[in-house]
Amino acid sequence: MSDDKNIKSEIPQWPNTIYNTIKSKNFSQVCYVPDAGHSKLITLCESDTDIDCVTLTTEEEGVAMLLGTWLGGKKGLLLMQSSGVGNIINMLSLAKTCRYPMLMLVTMRGEWGEFNPWQNPMGEACRPVLEKIGARVFNVEDSINVETTISAAAEFAFNSQQAVAVTLSQKLIGTKNFLTDMK
Repeated sequence: MSDDKNIKSEIPQWPNTIYNTIKSKNFSQVCYVPDAGHSKLITLCESDTDIDCVTLTTEEEGVAMLLGTWLGGKKGLLLMQSSGVGNIINMLSLAKTCRYPMLMLVTMRGEWGEFNPWQNPMGEACRPVLEKIGARVFNVEDSINVETTISAAAEFAFNSQQAVAVTLSQKLIGTKNFLTDMK
């Protein structure tokens, strides 16, 4: 992965690693707003009859959905892009006040190699905003650390009963290119 231009052309294996990790941790629900960064993981989860996949109209619905999943004795996961973090801030007060476990996987935009300047402000604010509302944040920049970070984050969320986010860096997911992505 040392050649920046070839990152997107490689077949990413990190979605498979995440899928295997959430399976080993007995997650039974995945909710998401469709996102290209999570598309392979979403496809893997949708093809699994043991995982209920719920497409959301907006990310904040996922905060309440994960509360319901936990109250039902199961584990849920919220997938979103960094721009979606701005949509859930008020709802995260529910997780903080009710003190329930919540795991979020956030594909980052507005970082390394970003072509769209509109993504930069939320990409820059994502971690500090999540931390200010009380979520613990862990970052993954390479495929070597995907399994251990997500496994540890899941344990942390469910052992401490609090919101935890794992940000998946653009170095991991690959950068988008306006010209090639529009074809």
